[in-house]
Amino acid sequence: METLAMHISNGIIDGPVAAVFAALALAVLTFCVLRGRRDLDDRLAPMAGLVAAFIFAVQMLNFPIFTAGVSGHLLGGALAALLVGPWVGALCVAVVLVVQALVFGDGGVAMLGLNITNMALLGTAAAYLLIALLLRVLPRTPAGLGITAFVSALVSVVVASQGFVLEYWLGGTTDLGGNLAGLSGTMAGVHLLIGIGEGLITATTVVTVAKVRPDLVYALRALKPAVPAPAVPVAGGAR
Repeated sequence: METLAMHISNGIIDGPVAAVFAALALAVLTFCVLRGRRDLDDRLAPMAGLVAAFIFAVQMLNFPIFTAGVSGHLLGGALAALLVGPWVGALCVAVVLVVQALVFGDGGVAMLGLNITNMALLGTAAAYLLIALLLRVLPRTPAGLGITAFVSALVSVVVASQGFVLEYWLGGTTDLGGNLAGLSGTMAGVHLLIGIGEGLITATTVVTVAKVRPDLVYALRALKPAVPAPAVPVAGGAR
């Protein structure tokens, strides 16, 4: 394939598969709207707008991947999940992808469901699952938060790239000659490098926000540290 961009262009995946994923994306985003309403308050609503604007702006800045001959940019799933949560975060990334496709032609309009599935849904979900795990085992210090942001961002980019591999297996318009494993390995390798850039941007941004206003970091508020169970008195008077 001539390009390994995460933004899928028209014609790369056939129409029926694109339509199925468009319906899937619409259904999941509808659920995110319903679920995200519980989280929205006077603090989270403006933060969601800022996160979407920040992701949109930073996605315009590409950084080169010299070993692969391509360039990458922030996907934003992990950043959004950390700052505004998985439900609102997925919506933020989806809005950015819609604007990019309709206004800037970045990704085919007919492939919008595929791009939203990969970057807004899979990427954000994978990131938040890791965030929930890491914040329960790492100290809630700038270093611990930075590691959480970096790892979750890197993994989310690779997971999103493998979503494309699945979609291409289901409806790719070019015959790969049975070399799906080669496509998967190439996509993973390239997006692992892109994920390093994504991780550095995400960690720097989230740690900076947390140092100034930790109450604006959704993950720190929502994911409470584990509380050890109280000791149970031993029968017979001994404690």
